[in-house]
Amino acid sequence: MKLTPEQRIELHGFNNLTKSLSFNMYDICYTKTREEREAYLEYIDEQYNAERLTKILKTVADIIGAHVLNIAQQDYVPQGASVTVLVSEGPVVEVPAESYDESPGPLPDSVVMQLDKSHITVHTYPEFHPDEGISTFRADIDVSTCGEISPLKALNYLIHSFDTDIMTMDYRVRGFTRDIKGHKLFIDHDINSIQNYIPDNMKELYDMIDVNVYQENIFHTKCKLKEFDLNNYLFGYTKEKLHPDEVEEITERLTMEMDEIFYGKNINQGSADSRDH
Repeated sequence: MKLTPEQRIELHGFNNLTKSLSFNMYDICYTKTREEREAYLEYIDEQYNAERLTKILKTVADIIGAHVLNIAQQDYVPQGASVTVLVSEGPVVEVPAESYDESPGPLPDSVVMQLDKSHITVHTYPEFHPDEGISTFRADIDVSTCGEISPLKALNYLIHSFDTDIMTMDYRVRGFTRDIKGHKLFIDHDINSIQNYIPDNMKELYDMIDVNVYQENIFHTKCKLKEFDLNNYLFGYTKEKLHPDEVEEITERLTMEMDEIFYGKNINQGSADSRDH
C-alpha cells in the first residue's frame, strides 16, 4: 500500500530507525590448472577493483539520495578489494509515496530521497579450492541508512552490477523512532519479502528461498540460478574441448559447490570423510 504525504505518520524529531541491507553475491568458476586459477583471480581483480567498486557505491548513494562525505578504498595483495563510503543526508525533498512501495528500485537514474548519517561498504573475497579446481568470488555489500528511505531501493541496481550465480540478502530494521505522542515505532513501512524488490525478469532466473522473522523485522532471501550451462563456468575454453567424462565430473563438482553455498552446509561431507579412511 502506498502512503500519500497526508497518510504519513508525523514524527517527534528525526526518524531514528536504522535500516540495513546486506547483499552477498557469488561467482563460481572451474579452473583446471594453476595457470587458469591465477588468470581467473587476475580477471576478477581487474573487473572488481577498488576503482570500479567505488563507482558502484557512488551510484548506490545517488539512488538513495545520499551526499558522499568520505571514501576509503583499497586494493589488496594478493587479491581482493574494499571500499567504504560515509554518506549523509542529501538534498531535503518530499519523500515520494512510492518510496514505501514494495517494488524494485531504479537503475542508475538518480532518485533524491531523505536519509541521515549512513554508510555503504563493499569487500571482495576471491578464493579457490586447494585441490578440486573450483574458484569462487564473493562480494559483500552493506548499505545502512537512518531516516525514511529503505536501502532496498538500491537492490535492483546492485543485482545488475555483478555477474551472480548465487545471491544472499538480509534486511533488518533496528532501533525505534517516536510519533508526536511519544509512541514508539519499530518499523515505518510494510514489507512482506525482499523478493518484492527484485524485478520479475530476474526472479524468473533464480530458485529463491525466504527465511523471515517478521516480529523481529528481520528478512532473509537467497537465490540460485536455475539454468546450468557448463560453458559459463569454464575459464578460457568451452566444454567441446573436454572428454564427456570430464564434462560430467566438472558439472558435478560445480553444482555441488553451488548447492553447498546456497544451503550453507557441506553436502558431501560424509563421502569426503569415507575417502579419508
